[in-house]
Amino acid sequence: MDLDGDGYADLLSGSWPGEIFLFRGLAGHTFAAGEMLKDKDGEIINIGGGIEQRPDGITISGSAEFETVDGKRFAKYRGQRIESTPEKPIGITGTASVVHPVDWDGDGDYDLIVGDIGGNVYFVPNEGTAKSYAFGKEKKLMAGGQPVRVSSRAGPCVADWDGDGDLDLLVGADDGSVSLFRNTGSRKSPELAAAVQLVPPGDGSSGTQAPKEVHRGTRSKICVADWNGDGKLDLLLGDVAYLKPDLPEPTPEQKAEYERIRKELEPLEARYNELVDKLRGPKRVRTREELDQVRKEFIETVDQIEALNSKLPREYEMHGWVWLFLRK
Repeated sequence: MDLDGDGYADLLSGSWPGEIFLFRGLAGHTFAAGEMLKDKDGEIINIGGGIEQRPDGITISGSAEFETVDGKRFAKYRGQRIESTPEKPIGITGTASVVHPVDWDGDGDYDLIVGDIGGNVYFVPNEGTAKSYAFGKEKKLMAGGQPVRVSSRAGPCVADWDGDGDLDLLVGADDGSVSLFRNTGSRKSPELAAAVQLVPPGDGSSGTQAPKEVHRGTRSKICVADWNGDGKLDLLLGDVAYLKPDLPEPTPEQKAEYERIRKELEPLEARYNELVDKLRGPKRVRTREELDQVRKEFIETVDQIEALNSKLPREYEMHGWVWLFLRK
């Protein structure tokens, strides 16, 4: 994908905070350091991101970080330093953007199709040219008269799935499913039909419920390609899955020790929940002195929990596979 028309293939990537990163192609199949993609007005693109003022605090969705200066806690975000106080605590989260560059409207330049953590999918039009991009305001994609939406963590991919000469939309979802929104319009004027499920949800079992067998999981991220060269588009699907580790049966002595550790963890985990409530919940503390004390105890409690958990056998392992679905 050559976004800027300079003859070198570029890379685009979404991110957990939500910004879209451009890695410009260079000679020798190398890439420049990532930069946050901006729109035609010079604003960083992060759909749904930014600073949200709420009655109980402030939420920043984007590439922010905390720092402590003279005992005060601040969030740094796009040149701003915002103090986090007991009255207005700050939380940092992300929109989990997934981006697919494609000429969606058939005008000869690359537009953006972007999915977010809420399951929404947006069209970001390129109002510039193939050699000088200029991205406009995002618009929610519509299908069958309703906004395109999957369960959560939308992972869009665009391809001519039905081979009729226009572009269709495929979307992976947090539950592991893949949906097809067929283009019933034209190459230059897309109109999407309601979703048809191509792949059902996967298995998101974790913890003590995680199976031992390899299985398809959740958080589908997809790519469409003719994998086996038979002239038909196939589907590649990446996932997240949890497996129970294949460990030897513990001895009676080990079982007794594990039980002792789990009993020791119970009051610590209960205290952890109480401290979280004091930091972020309805019962959160209001003075700086109390806040500093609660934070100190919170860190100590987390350290104790992690130390004890390190002595227990793993309940599950996280894996990621790529599954191939060949077209019939």
